[in-house]
Amino acid sequence: MNREFLINIIFLLFVNLLIKPFYIFGIELAIQNRVADGAYGLYFNLFSLTLILQIINDLGIQYYNNRNISQHNHLLSKYFPSMLLLKGLLGLVYFIVLLIVAWIWKYELEVYHLVLLIGLNQLLASLILFLRSNISGLAMYRTDSIISVLDRLLLIGICGVILWSNPVFKIEWFVYAQTTSLSITALIAFLTFRSRLQSFRVRFRPALLGLILKKSFPYALVVFLMGVYTRLDAVLLERLHPQGRLEADVYASAYRLLDAGNMLGFLFAGLLLPMFAKLLKTRDALTPLLKTSLQLIWAGAVTIAISVFFFQQEIMQMLYFDGDAYAGQVLGILMITFVAMSCTFIYGTLLTAHGDLWPMIRIFIIAIVLNITLNLLLIPQYGALGAGIAACFTQVFVAVAEVMLAHRLLQAYFNKNVILKLFLFVFLCLCSNYTFYYYIPSDWLTRFVVCIFTNLIIALVMRLINFRNALGLLQSERPD
Repeated sequence: MNREFLINIIFLLFVNLLIKPFYIFGIELAIQNRVADGAYGLYFNLFSLTLILQIINDLGIQYYNNRNISQHNHLLSKYFPSMLLLKGLLGLVYFIVLLIVAWIWKYELEVYHLVLLIGLNQLLASLILFLRSNISGLAMYRTDSIISVLDRLLLIGICGVILWSNPVFKIEWFVYAQTTSLSITALIAFLTFRSRLQSFRVRFRPALLGLILKKSFPYALVVFLMGVYTRLDAVLLERLHPQGRLEADVYASAYRLLDAGNMLGFLFAGLLLPMFAKLLKTRDALTPLLKTSLQLIWAGAVTIAISVFFFQQEIMQMLYFDGDAYAGQVLGILMITFVAMSCTFIYGTLLTAHGDLWPMIRIFIIAIVLNITLNLLLIPQYGALGAGIAACFTQVFVAVAEVMLAHRLLQAYFNKNVILKLFLFVFLCLCSNYTFYYYIPSDWLTRFVVCIFTNLIIALVMRLINFRNALGLLQSERPD
């Protein structure tokens, strides 16, 4: 399983690093710099709202299906049509609730068309994730990797043409382009495994739908609670601060880099979930795969986070027309959040694959209370920076709690030497980056690149990234 993980994570990283950074720092960045003040902040606020409510449309079906199909491939034809019908019914409920919430939050009437369109895009994105859960559950990992970037590739083409041919850009065009690219991707994702369906008849079977809902509900609750403590800050920011939309603009600009970093974590989680599920079913040892994945993501997350933290202001000024020291401070605190979130991608995925989700749900409920309390205290005075601080404390709490829970439930622990090595890596990166930032006479971009490479060299020397072991695994015989 270690070998399979390494093969597929290399391919997954290759295709995603080829496409998504160009989308995030090329297309999205250009759009935010082109639209009028506050327009992207409004989009980011509505996107966060629709994402929090997304659970109504999914109800944990994606995570339950991924785990279920990876352990029982023969159930695909039985469950897929019913789950597809169920997602359609839940989508109608989602739109009704979304409109009610928009009315309660007293959005202007001219904003409602954006609410509906962004909501439609969330439905399509959820459908793609559901279709991908079947693809990865069938162990079609490389196909899943290609599908994971297809919508972004199409969006780059569509938005690139619009940006090239128009001096101004409307946020509505961005939303329309998303709808088109997501629709095409969903169709292609379905066609990739259509031949694996022995039959495809959509029938209304209340008993089966009820069974699916009952089994997927804990997954639904996990996803919903994660969405609340992760995305509620953007919604509260727009409402609690006197200049809410402008502060949301700043927060969105810094959050873009957090999202870019989290791309690595999402890739790990999507690949690890079916692998952890298989290991737990066969009762094979978890530690080798857990150690490999944690060391890799820790090396990548700490490398990026520390380097960006030191050059926070310079990066924001380079990327955005209105980037300044304040925006850099928001980015800096979100980079600390990034390291904590990277750990949750590994341990949260392991706990999800385990299936006993109620202990994790209790952690998330505490996290929501903590996050809302901190946001209410910090946002009115500190704006986007306050939201970032609240996010940082919340994510660190969740990461520590999930590690402790995994150790207790699954005996997923390492010896003290591994833990010391992880924190020694942080210390060495801090020292080297501090030296390069303050004492090396050169332009900031050169020093930033040197910091990144230095951190990676430290990771190699400490064998957090171990090419020898990786090559040995890749060249070994595939297990039966």
